[in-house]
Parts: sequence; structure tokens; C-alpha cells
Amino acid sequence: MKYPLAIEKLVRLLQNLPGVGRRTAERYAFNFLLEWEGEELFELSGLLSEMQSTIKQCSICSALTDSAECVFCSDSLRRRDVLCIVSSPREVFSIENTKEYRGLYHVLGGLLSPLDGRGDEVLELHKLTARLASQEIKEIVLALDSTLEGDTTSLYLKQELEAYPVTVSRLAFGLPVGSSLEYVDGGTLARAFLGRATF
Repeated sequence: MKYPLAIEKLVRLLQNLPGVGRRTAERYAFNFLLEWEGEELFELSGLLSEMQSTIKQCSICSALTDSAECVFCSDSLRRRDVLCIVSSPREVFSIENTKEYRGLYHVLGGLLSPLDGRGDEVLELHKLTARLASQEIKEIVLALDSTLEGDTTSLYLKQELEAYPVTVSRLAFGLPVGSSLEYVDGGTLARAFLGRATF
């Protein structure tokens, strides 16, 4: 049976979300969106239509913001000598949620992946080198994925940053908190051994 055209279009648009197939999109449409009050739907549609014009990248670090500078770059209480490099704006907020880091950020915008045709142009290194030239950065923390692409990007950045008087570190790898050794994969366990610290 064919749905009314507006519902069919809604289902099709919802399928563009990652991990949402036809049945899940139908469930979202019928069980949630069509049951919302008019005010909630109006607010959602208004927000979605405004997002592209109000949410932009910070002019300094490329994190997401609704003004020229993000809340991290404009915060005078943050450490100015430590720079944490991440691949996407979403990761900035993940790190902030830990409440363990109080330095500045730099968002690359992607990871190297020669097989997918992503070369060093995705990293926009000129933005990073401009920051290193204008700010007194002493340490760079590479907070990149523990994947082939993340490892490749980290090695590439480490080589590129050798020309600058900065310490380059990378987030530690190892056992997830609360995990049992029998359920940890071999690669994670091997990294945990390599990154072991004195106790």
C-alpha cells in the first residue's frame, strides 16, 4: 500500500540518516513525528531550516559554533600552550565531556586514506602551521582514531611537526574501563602491553 505523498517523502528523507533503513524510517515517521504536537514539529522544522546558516566552523580551530569564535577559543581560562588535534568537530565535545582537558583544539576535517582518495589536502595543514607560527604552542596531543587511517594520519603529522619546537603526544591505548581480559581483542591487549605504565 502506498502512503500519502508527504509521508512517503518523510520516510525517504529519514532513510538518509546513518543506520536507518525503510522499516526504521517508517517507525520514526508513524510512531514519533506524526504523533508530535504541532508546536514541537514547528520548532523542529524551524531549527532544521536555520542550522545551515547559524551553525558554522570556528574561524580559529574549526570546531562547531554559532558565532565567529567557538566557546573554547574565546575562553581566556583555557591553556594556550596545549593543542589537541581531532579529526571531526564531534570529537571536541566528546573530549570536553571527560572534563580532563583544558587546552585548545584543532579540527582537521578528516583522516588520511589513500585508498579512498583522501590525501593530505583533507588535513588543511596550512591552518595548523599558521597557528603554530602565531601561538606559543608547547605540546600537541593527537587524539585520532585507533584505526589504519588514524594511525597513518598520526604518523604523517608527527613527521610534519618535527620542524616545530613542540612535544607531540598521542592518547594512550589500552583496556576499556570495566572490561574483562577474556573479552578484549588481541590488538587492544597488545596496545595495552606496549603502553603499560609503572604502578
